[in-house]
Amino acid sequence: MNPHGHAFWWLVAAFCCVWYSTVTVYVAIKGARDIRGMLGRLARTKRAGEPDSERAR
Repeated sequence: MNPHGHAFWWLVAAFCCVWYSTVTVYVAIKGARDIRGMLGRLARTKRAGEPDSERAR
């Protein structure tokens, strides 16, 4: 086996792991912000006293 090929594939695998981790963390942060915003809007709507039947429309 070519020793240079081993290093190449190790670098490709390492790059893929770093890329996947970065995307995962990015999506987790954006999702957490989105969920926090949705829960905040839900709490404000509940405090406003709007009946559930009107919100469904």
